[in-house]
Amino acid sequence: MKANLDVLPLSSWIDTAGKPLIIAGPCSAETEEQVSETVSRIAKEGYAHVIRAGVWKPRTRPGSFEGMGEAALPWLVEAKKQTGLPIAIEVATPQHIELALKYGIDILWIGARTTVNPFNVQDLADALKGVDVPVLIKNPVNPDLALWVGAFERIAGAGIKKMAAIHRGFSNAQETKFRNSPMWQMAVELKTLFPQLPIIGDPSHMAGKRAYLYELAQRALDLNYDGLIIESHRNPDEAWSDASQQLTPEALGEMLKSLEIRKASYGVEFQNELDQLRQKIDNIDRELLEVLAARMSVVEKLGEYKRENNVAVLQLDRWKELHNNRADLGKKLNLYPELVEEMFKLIHMESIRKQTEVMNQQPA
Repeated sequence: MKANLDVLPLSSWIDTAGKPLIIAGPCSAETEEQVSETVSRIAKEGYAHVIRAGVWKPRTRPGSFEGMGEAALPWLVEAKKQTGLPIAIEVATPQHIELALKYGIDILWIGARTTVNPFNVQDLADALKGVDVPVLIKNPVNPDLALWVGAFERIAGAGIKKMAAIHRGFSNAQETKFRNSPMWQMAVELKTLFPQLPIIGDPSHMAGKRAYLYELAQRALDLNYDGLIIESHRNPDEAWSDASQQLTPEALGEMLKSLEIRKASYGVEFQNELDQLRQKIDNIDRELLEVLAARMSVVEKLGEYKRENNVAVLQLDRWKELHNNRADLGKKLNLYPELVEEMFKLIHMESIRKQTEVMNQQPA
């Protein structure tokens, strides 16, 4: 995939004094009092560079709390006066953009459910023409890198140069530890395409539970992300939306203090050791590919045997057995369950493809 973006450095539109950008605030702006108390406590802790709050909330089913809408915008204007911090909100329609700009909202973000629809993103891009405002774009709900890239290209086409990605994880049909599977490789691929594009981790939406926030936030910083966007509420258990993934401003401050910020650069001695370790990885990768090729050779023979005996390619009992067995083996080897699951899912699909190809060949 070839792509190019004209993106300004993060430091040109927000001053973080060289530290990772921290965007914090409630999932939803619920009442004027709730917003005021939450942001004042966040500001008192001193870690936030930007205040976030949900004004319009895209919900899966009608009847859920869908945000206070325009009524919440004056509360955020007051929060900005109160704290001196810029305000960021999600927008999903041109009308949202119009109102956000009318009230002087500083930063806009496009949510995962909007990113997934190119028509919606183009509507937003059209509404942003001639506007100088930072736009953050969350990854689409499903793991589709092209959709994510396309959203940046559309917004860039409107003349927006202050952009950043928000990596919030991807929906998974299967039950996993996290609410949304991180699939870190997707963000790495995006960064490979656009090295200059800032990436902000969203551990709140990846985790779904506050117990996992530290683990995911640290992983994002380990990958040299430019910042974090984390939900914080004055009383998380009483939040009107996403209560289980929010922290009090004080608890968030403690968590942020405990995170390790890694160095982005290194010296000659480190580089020499790094090169040696990478050489070992290259050799192991070569061995991995050779083993995978050997496995596919056996799969081909399996396909021939099934063809000769007129047996269907897909055997669900075998797949379930393989899935459970490999998961247990991976656990014993201290491998991440998600890694083992995704890897063998790909291997199994390739095995099916190979066997199907063999099944439809005429015997020699």
